Amino acid sequence: MTASTAVRSARRTPFAKYRHSLWLLTKRDLSVRYTTNALGYVWSILDPLLMSLIYFFVFVVVFHRKDKANEDPYIVYLMAGLLAWTWFNSAITDAARVFSKEAKLVRSVALPRSLWVARIVLSKGIEYVASLAVLAVFAVIYHAPLHLTAVWFPVGLVLQAILVYGLGLIVAPLTVFFKDLERAIRLVLRLLFYASAVLYSPLQWPDTLHGFPVRRILELNPLTGIMSLYRAAFWPQELDLHRVLVSAVGALIVLGIGLLVFRRSVPAVLKEM
Repeated sequence: MTASTAVRSARRTPFAKYRHSLWLLTKRDLSVRYTTNALGYVWSILDPLLMSLIYFFVFVVVFHRKDKANEDPYIVYLMAGLLAWTWFNSAITDAARVFSKEAKLVRSVALPRSLWVARIVLSKGIEYVASLAVLAVFAVIYHAPLHLTAVWFPVGLVLQAILVYGLGLIVAPLTVFFKDLERAIRLVLRLLFYASAVLYSPLQWPDTLHGFPVRRILELNPLTGIMSLYRAAFWPQELDLHRVLVSAVGALIVLGIGLLVFRRSVPAVLKEM
């Protein structure tokens, strides 16, 4: 689990060495997070759980929002989106500061620097999968039926992992050169939260607003199709193959850009660090 162990494992066969090193870094990340906190696993689900309850209270209790047919029960609908968003948001935020936070270790360990971004995506993804137990509990309590469209759920996991990894490869090196970029990323994430159909169904989007093609623009957001893949497990009508295709293409484009940016900027990043 130590850095020296990861270096020794990197001298093995090409594929196995990086896979093993990635797993060692991921286990290190998870063990540090859980062994140094008394509540451990609870922290990974506490934030989305509290946010779900807050939004439920505001929209349903305060503003007397009635559950629509495609969002009933609304608390489960909220959690299905917020748990996935937590993975996305926390992974991008951590990737933005990965080189500044672990600069000494990144410089000294003889591993591909992209592994430092990959281990964030993997560790946060594992936390997300673990948090699904809470979603299952709420689904049982509120009698949300599980449909055959749940088979699309793993596709959502793969697409989100690709998207987050691609974005992580972009923001990780750029924040080394542009210190203010980390704050800008947090602002963009706040805007993206409301543009990603986390709190509501994309079926509620207007086609146009004052002549502005709102729906066409929002549908270009890869997270929209990914959210629909997760929610299709309980709401089959949420599944839109066009949005899924847009998400798949968008995630692959982002990954391609990320690999290009990362490859060209890493030498300069190491000098800057």
